[in-house]
Amino acid sequence: MERETTCCFTGHRPEKLPWGTDESDPRCRALKRKLAAAVLEAYDRGMRHFICGMARGCDLYFCEAALALREVRPGVTVEAAIPCESQPDRWPEGERLRYRRLVDQCDFETMVQHHYDRWCMQRRNRYMVDRSSMIVAAFDGSPGGTMQTLAYALKKGLDTLIVDIEPSAGADERGEI
Repeated sequence: MERETTCCFTGHRPEKLPWGTDESDPRCRALKRKLAAAVLEAYDRGMRHFICGMARGCDLYFCEAALALREVRPGVTVEAAIPCESQPDRWPEGERLRYRRLVDQCDFETMVQHHYDRWCMQRRNRYMVDRSSMIVAAFDGSPGGTMQTLAYALKKGLDTLIVDIEPSAGADERGEI
């Protein structure tokens, strides 16, 4: 894929989200709408290939939004960037099934390395950034992997679209960015 038309994603896992794993929470539904809008905005800016790191939480929301966009816009491809084979092994069963279903729907699957080590997630994040010209980030300002990936993307000069996790005061019910 061409770097100029590739967008990657970074975002928080459920442990850092105010609603945890409760995707029926109105704040989660609002974030999913904002992510869908961000993916569409990236498409409107010329992005056609979307890379997702396939972690729990925001990554899977982003993957679902990119796959939904593929159904309604021409030329969209989605890549699952998997840090290691065992990524979902310790997840709850429902999330493992969701992960497998989403990976199966992606156009490309890239295994960054076969076995887990303490750096495989960072390698996966750098893989995504190094192949992209844009990043969408669901980010609340807290330190961690999302902040590190966003900092690396900024250092590499990627076009950046930050999606607030919490609805802003006065935001309309559609959850606009």
